[in-house]
Amino acid sequence: MYEITHKKQLSENAFLMDVQAPLVANARKAGQFVIVSPNTEAGERIPLTVAGADTAAGTIRLIFQRVGKATAQMADLQVGQSLGYVAGPLGKPTHVEKFGTVVCIGGGIGNAPLLPIATAMKEAGNRIISIIGSRNKELLILEEDFKAISDEIIVVTDDGSYGRKALVTQPLEEICQRQPRPDLAVAIGPAIMMKFCCETTKKYNVPTQVSLNTIMVDGTGMCGGCRVEVGGKTQFVCVDGPEFDGHQVNFDQMMKRQGAYKDLEKKAMDQYQEHRCRIGLK
Repeated sequence: MYEITHKKQLSENAFLMDVQAPLVANARKAGQFVIVSPNTEAGERIPLTVAGADTAAGTIRLIFQRVGKATAQMADLQVGQSLGYVAGPLGKPTHVEKFGTVVCIGGGIGNAPLLPIATAMKEAGNRIISIIGSRNKELLILEEDFKAISDEIIVVTDDGSYGRKALVTQPLEEICQRQPRPDLAVAIGPAIMMKFCCETTKKYNVPTQVSLNTIMVDGTGMCGGCRVEVGGKTQFVCVDGPEFDGHQVNFDQMMKRQGAYKDLEKKAMDQYQEHRCRIGLK
C-alpha cells in the first residue's frame, strides 16, 4: 500500500523518499508528522515529518537520516518496494499567520522538517530569512529549496567548507540585533542546536518555536516515551506538539532522555549491518 515512487540520496546518510499515502497527503498540514515502519514485522517505529505532499499523485515526501536500524532498513528499500505502514498525520499543525519577518533556522537533517514550515510562512505573506547549516558542505541539504522561498538566506558550515564558517547561532544573533527585530524565529535541528538558538533569541525577546524529535512508539500519547518538560509541566510531543515555545523547553532533560536506549540502538544497528553483509548487500 505504501509504495515508494521516488527515492533520492541527498548526502552520505540523508535520503528523500516519496511514498504512496493518499489519505495523509490530503489531510496533512505544515508541522505534522507520521509514524512509519520499514516493514510489517515487529520492529522500531519512528516519527518523520511530512516534508511535502502531492495530493494529485497521492504521495507524501519523507526525508530521513540513516542513524539506526529502522532508518538503515528504509535506506535499503528501492523504488517499487513499500514501507510496512504509515500512520498519520499526527501532531498539531504549525500555527501559521502573517507575523512579519520570520527567521527560520535549520541544522543538518532539521532542514527537512523546517522547509514545509518556512514555505507555509512565506505563503502567509511573511518575509523569510533562512539560516541553514551543517557540519560540512557534503552534509548540507535542501539549499535550493530554501533559496526558492527565502527573501534572505545564510548558509553556514562548521568547518567552513561551504558558505560562512560559523554555527547557526552567530548569524541568528546578528539578525536579532537588527532594527526592527524579527517577529518570530523557528528553529529545528539537533537538540543542542535548538537549545542555543533559544538562548540567543531569548536575550532579544524574539518569540521562538522549536519542533522536537523525541523517542516515540505509538504517536498517540499512550506510551509516554516522548514526554518533555515545557514551562515546568509535562507535555507529550506526539499530541501536545511537536512544536513548543522554545524558551520554555527543558532541553537538558530532553537530551538526557534521548540517550536512554543508545546501547540497544547500537546493538540493533550492529546486528542489522552484520545481516546485510551476509546477504551480500553493499
